Amino acid sequence: MKKLTNHTTRRKFVKRISQGTGAGLFLPASMGVLNSACSSQSSSESATESTEAPPKKDRLGLALVGLGNYSNGQLAPALEQTEKCYLAGIVTGTPAKAEEWKQKYNIPDRNIYNYDNYDELIDNDDIDIVYVVLPNAMHAEYTIRAAKAGKHVITEKPMAISVNECQQMIDACNENSVKLAVGYRLHYEPFNQEIMRLAEEQVFGSLTSIENAFGFTIGDPTQWRLNYELAGGGALMDVGIYTLQAACYTSGEEPVSVVAEEFKTDMEKFSEVDETVNFTLTFPSGLKANCQTSYNKSYNKLRADAENGWFELSPAYTYGPLAGETSNGPMDFPQIREQAVHMDRFAECIMQDETIKTTGEMGIRDMKIIEAIYQSIEQGNKEVAIAL
Repeated sequence: MKKLTNHTTRRKFVKRISQGTGAGLFLPASMGVLNSACSSQSSSESATESTEAPPKKDRLGLALVGLGNYSNGQLAPALEQTEKCYLAGIVTGTPAKAEEWKQKYNIPDRNIYNYDNYDELIDNDDIDIVYVVLPNAMHAEYTIRAAKAGKHVITEKPMAISVNECQQMIDACNENSVKLAVGYRLHYEPFNQEIMRLAEEQVFGSLTSIENAFGFTIGDPTQWRLNYELAGGGALMDVGIYTLQAACYTSGEEPVSVVAEEFKTDMEKFSEVDETVNFTLTFPSGLKANCQTSYNKSYNKLRADAENGWFELSPAYTYGPLAGETSNGPMDFPQIREQAVHMDRFAECIMQDETIKTTGEMGIRDMKIIEAIYQSIEQGNKEVAIAL
């Protein structure tokens, strides 16, 4: 894979690309949601001393940074279901979108920003969290700037386009005493949570193999996901990250090595990024996970075989509806907007000073695995050790 040679500004992106951002997924989400009850905290109406801490908020204000397809189709609707946070502001380089969202969600002018005055968030107490929903190459810059403005951050996956950028993001958040999460929504989705439970509790005995695959046929050849400068990679960075995530949370381990190979059927369309990547992760126990991802094939499945049975999800990764089955019969869980649960949990972690599961450390781990996968491809499909 070629290296990113120059920094991408939002202005350059807006000029070149008009499409929205977010994961390349397109199944409709269910309107159900599993949220915990909102517990209000009363506060004194007047401070007795000038040094008294401000009253705690019952709900935290969140600003979406980037108003593309994922923000519009998934996150904004999810924020209508959240109980610990709410849509307080937006950041966009498109005035028409700013006006549309202002009217639709009743957003005050003071909470509407563009990419030039983004740093002025530091003076806005309405906004506690920013959710960075921009092309991959822009995650690091807008996370770091938000941290310097004193805002907690959720960044979409992949966390960034390199391990180095991930570390810079973690450092910036630590230095400014703000929390950082990556948008790994499936950790809050009931079917995937059941996969984790079945494996952890060894309901069917020790695992013997993991097989998973996630891919789709990508459309518009001019979109940013096929531009290496903006995406940092192709199918692996976009939907393949779900498969390596699933391999880790199903096994309960972190991989020690990987063997990978890349396939291309359309050299023109995929001249800058990977089209199809197959990779096998090896874990400390000796368990192996065979993973597939593609921008030119459609698959969406996670299966684990064990000593005394099996369990699987199909579909496993899209916005819903998902479906699961075990060797004992079908799974039965509600279809939810897992983004709502994720954002609420992050808000709770901020209010209670707890650590969310989907940390920046998880994000940098995954980028280390991705870099090892690309290294294996570049070395002619050789096994590469993963240093985590």
